[in-house]
Parts: sequence; C-alpha cells; structure tokens
Amino acid sequence: MYEPRHLPPIPTSRFTLRMLTHAALALALIAFSLLAGMLGYRHYEQMSWIDAFVNAAMLLGGMGPIETKLSDGGKLFAGLYALYAGLAFIAVMAIMLTPVVHRFLHRFHWAEGRDSQ
Repeated sequence: MYEPRHLPPIPTSRFTLRMLTHAALALALIAFSLLAGMLGYRHYEQMSWIDAFVNAAMLLGGMGPIETKLSDGGKLFAGLYALYAGLAFIAVMAIMLTPVVHRFLHRFHWAEGRDSQ
C-alpha cells in the first residue's frame, strides 16, 4: 500500500488522494459506529431516532450519554458501547495519522539513503 524506502516519496497529488482515501475509511468507521450505537439505543431503550443519535454521538465523541436513566440492558449496552467508542477513536486517529507519519519517516529515510550514496 505504501511505497518502500528505496523509492522516492509519492507526489503531493497522490499523497492528497491517499489522505482522502484514509479520511473516507475513517468516516465510514464513524458512520458505522454511530449507526450501531443508534440501533442499540433503539433496541434496548426504545428511544426515538433523534434521542438515540444524540446519545450515541455523545458517547462516540467522548462526552458521555445524555440519558442516564437506563434499564439494566441499556446500561450494559451503553457501557460496552463506550468501551468500543474509545477503541474506535484510537482506530480513527491511527487511520488518519498513518499516511502522515509514513510520509515524514519516508522522507527522512529516503534523504538519509541518498546522502550515503
């Protein structure tokens, strides 16, 4: 997926496309996570779509739920969803930072390899 160390870094236009691809993947993960949270709140707490959205979005964003008077099943779901949301945040950050870190390290190593020749 990424160019090896012995090849020069890709042009800026291709890097921009790579970043857009990673952003689309991150956005898809966020959308999937939000939908899963909404469906969980709809199922366990019979919330309206808008209430399910705001609770799922707040947990996914790291703020915490709006509705705290939940059934036992709803509490279990909210706790597991909160743990998942933390991992989803880490995954989204990794997806977005990977091309940037790779490009930085690639430029560093590629320049280092050219100087030794």
